[in-house]
Amino acid sequence: MKRRRFKQQLSLQDRLASFAKTARELAALLPPGAEKDELLRKASGADTADWLNESLGSAAQRPLKATR
Repeated sequence: MKRRRFKQQLSLQDRLASFAKTARELAALLPPGAEKDELLRKASGADTADWLNESLGSAAQRPLKATR
C-alpha cells in the first residue's frame, strides 16, 4: 500500500497563524460560553505551537557550545 503524501503550500508557521486568527475572529462573533472558550483555547494552542516551532527551529540553526 502506497503512502499518500501532500506537499504543503504554506509553511507550518503560516498555517498556525492563519488558524489562530480565524479561530479568534469566529470566537469574537459568539456569545460567552463553552464554544467560544474552546475556540480561544485552540487559538492559544496554535500560538504556543508556533512559538515552539520558531524557538526549536532557531535553536537548531545555532552552533552548539562547549559545556566545559
